[in-house]
Formats: sequence, C-alpha cells, structure tokens
Amino acid sequence: RKITPIELPNLEISKIRKACENLYSYFCFDVYARIDGFYDESGKIILNDPNTTSGMMPSSFFFHQAAEIGLNPSQFLTFIIRNSLQARFKQGIATYNSKALLLQLDSQLSEFKSLEDNRTAVAVIMGGYSTERHISVESGRNIYEKLSSSSKYRPIPVFLTGNNKEQQLYILPVNVMLKDNADDIKNKVEHFSRAKIIEEIIDECKAITEKYAPFIVGFEPQRIDYKDLPGICQSVFIALHGRPGEDGALQQQLEKLNLPYNGSGIQSSQITINKFETNKILRQNGVLVADGELITKADWINNHNSKIAEIETMGFPFIAKPADEGCSSAVLKLKTFGAIESYANLTFRDHDVKDPLLCDNLGINAKDEFPMKDDFLLEKFIDRAGAKHFLEVTGGMLTYYDSQGQLQYQIFEASESLAEGEILSLAEKFLAGEGQNITPARYSINKQEAELISAKVKIEFEKVARILNVQGYCRIDAFVRVYDDLRVEVVIIEINSLPGMTPATCIYHQAAIEGYKPLEFIDKILTFGMERNNQQIKS
Repeated sequence: RKITPIELPNLEISKIRKACENLYSYFCFDVYARIDGFYDESGKIILNDPNTTSGMMPSSFFFHQAAEIGLNPSQFLTFIIRNSLQARFKQGIATYNSKALLLQLDSQLSEFKSLEDNRTAVAVIMGGYSTERHISVESGRNIYEKLSSSSKYRPIPVFLTGNNKEQQLYILPVNVMLKDNADDIKNKVEHFSRAKIIEEIIDECKAITEKYAPFIVGFEPQRIDYKDLPGICQSVFIALHGRPGEDGALQQQLEKLNLPYNGSGIQSSQITINKFETNKILRQNGVLVADGELITKADWINNHNSKIAEIETMGFPFIAKPADEGCSSAVLKLKTFGAIESYANLTFRDHDVKDPLLCDNLGINAKDEFPMKDDFLLEKFIDRAGAKHFLEVTGGMLTYYDSQGQLQYQIFEASESLAEGEILSLAEKFLAGEGQNITPARYSINKQEAELISAKVKIEFEKVARILNVQGYCRIDAFVRVYDDLRVEVVIIEINSLPGMTPATCIYHQAAIEGYKPLEFIDKILTFGMERNNQQIKS
C-alpha cells in the first residue's frame, strides 16, 4: 500500500523534505528525482537510494505525490518534459532544438488553456461496490488519464459507492482518485481530511499549478446526485463492471437525463449481465455455449438430493461462477461433489465472513473476494472434444452507423488468453505483468489457415453481438476448436458489454491492429454514444 502523505507529524515530514532537498542539491540533480529512505523509531532519517529516473507505472509514488498539489499524470509529465528541455537549453545541449521545442510546448500549453471551456466534459464513473470495484477504478483512472491529455475532452472523475438500495456519487479531486484502490477511495471520500503540511506544499507550488493545471476542480471530494450530472458534463463514460454498471440500471438513470453514455443500451445490458439467460438466448439461436444449470439457494436447500442427482448426470468437471456479475471473481473449476458443496455454502452464506475451511476446500484465500448470492451458474467444463487445436480467445469490437444510419460492426482480431492455472484469474485479465495475452490469436502456423479460422471466429462473434443487440463496443470470450478438416467451432463463454479498460487489457492491442491508438479507440466509443443519443432524441 502507498500512503501519501506519510503518517507522521508535520514537523517530521518537514525534516524528511529538507533532507531530500539537501541530497538533491548536493548531487546537483536537475528537473526531478525520487529519493528513497527510512525513518526509524528515534526519528533518524536515512536516505539510501536516489533515483534520477523514476518508475512511471500508473501506480507510481510520483503520480500520487504530484496529485497532492493538483497535477494529474498528464500535467505532471508535461511539467517534466518542459523543465527537461529548459535544463538542456541552459546546459548548452542541442541549444537550437531545445529552444524551438520549448517555444512550441509553451505555445501548445497556452492553446490548451484556451480550449478548456470548449472541450466536451465527460464524467468518468468508476468504483462501485461489487467484487470488481478495484478493476473499475483501474479502468476509470486509465480513461481519465487518456482523456485528460485530449484537446477534445475534459474528463471529470466521479466515484460511485453505496449499495443496491442507495448509491452515492462523488466528484473526486485527482489525489483521491489515485489512492490505492476503491476501498481506499471510499474511505477517503467518507472521512475526508487534508494534512496541514499538504496545504503548505500546495501554496508553495502555486507557480507550478497555475502553469500546468490552471483549472483545478478542487482538493476535496464533492457529493452529487444523478440529477446534477447534466450541469456537470455532456457525456458519461461508465467504467463500472458487473453490478451496477453492466446491468442497465445506471443506463436507465442516464437516459432519463438525456445523457449519452458508452456501451450497450438498457435492454441489451440487462440480458448480457445474466450469463444463464444469455446462454439460453444464444443456444436458441444456434450458437454453441456450455451446458449449464442455475443453482438457486431455495432449490439447493429444499431439493438438495434431486439437485445433486441432476448434477451427477452432467458429469465432472464443472466451472462455477456468479450468474449475474462480471466474471472476474469466484470463478472456479470444481472436480468433486465436496467442492460443489463448499462453493454453494460460500455463495449462500448470510454474512460477510467466509468460513476458512470452505475456502481451504476450494483452494482459495480467505481474503479473496467471493460474493454472497441467491444463485450461481454451474457449467459443464469445455474441453478439446477431439479438435487438433484448442484455445481460449477474447475478442473486442466497435459499432458505428453507416451512411444510411444502420448499425455496423467492426470485429477486431481476437487475442489468445493463456492462464497459469486452470482458469484465467482477475489479475491475468486486467493487470500489467500478470498472465499472457497473445494478439492476434495463434489459430495456425499456416498464415492462410490462420486467416480463414480468424474470419470464421469473427463471423460468429458478430452473430452473437447482433443477437444480443450489443452496441458501442464489447468483448466476447470464447473457446475455439479447430479440426483436421478446418472445421471451426466457437463456444461462447461470456459477453462483456463494458469490458475492462485498464492499461494492460488486450482490447487496446486489438484496436491497435485496426490502426487505433488508445485515445482514438476511446474517442470512437464516446462518439458512438453521442450519435446514438442524438438518434434517440430525434426519434
């Protein structure tokens, strides 16, 4: 965990700052540095690791600290670039080029300021209260950071928390948005305070923020209601996964306000969030899906023996998962009746605390997220079934309106998903450095065969999207079987109407093959939402 500012008295923080400044000056550092060290029980400060080029991952300490004075990551990087150019100029290094670049950057900064009132304001809603709330925050932050460097959009980070009965919305200052995870942000907005030392540093850094962040919204979270959104933004990017977000409930709120949003509409979202209903519809339309059974709490308690008998006829192994959430937690491969009993007892528990014995039976950590539900989906495990090649893929897409106003689909090249264990974990799906996604998927070592197989997979993905009326963009997960005669079977696993948009997610790799940079891809998503909203208003 990263705690900014450090939890020490202001006087001690000031001593640490002074020690770092002295070391910075002693080594004649320029522009910026990160200095690591220790503070011991006696108050002794030990500086042991000065870094003149710091790591710049999205979770970097540097971004957290710059955010405390009001700089978002894009603004902070601009600050570093400009001061680096100025330092090179002063040192007489490539003087002519450095001077020209300085003038160009200053001109662009001035131009960017003048665009502020003309940029489209986009509320980026992140967080939530489902087991996917942390991934939602990662997605929302990434969307915010991409849009904040755009001359077209002005992002406003909005955090959603609460429960199914009552939701709360907060406009976030950038320092709170960059806290470690959704629970840290929730704690900060509900119990907000700012250390006096931070107020002093903000005052010291006014010259920096006036130049690089002239339109700071504020330094404190601001509670708002849905009805306030039209006065704040012109469009919404829903970065929520699972419920709420992918279930159509938030979309209903936004349509009442005539606000455009990303992703599918209300009806399609209500269907795709429910994996059991989605599979039933797809099966009726001739699409291959896993055979499955919805296990309800009432049935499990009242008809336990008959339910066990039904399960036995299907044959092991099974995949168990929540039926009406995004599929990033509590997805397990079950090989015995004991494992099914443990999974059911954990799902149907009536309190937050998880029984360690049940967790141990399932091979999961007692700290892992595991939602309480009144039902879960038990699906027959999908295997090779005699195919010469068998792989798991995930494919993204975009929708757009043609010149006649008809909905068209652009299906991306799918990625091949490789899991370290028997199924993909949450981290492998969304976080950098975890798992492996290969884009495009390795359907065959023969190029012509690979293209033929890819075309068949794309046709099936578009068929699925049209059946479910998916709009805007989505991600479809599936297994692909390729037989000796090049017969291809595509077995659909799930449809994500609001796919994860973390920096590491492979939908960006797929969009890149189609020629879209990440910001251009996000722009396409937002543009479609606005065009759809205009059509709905006209009709």
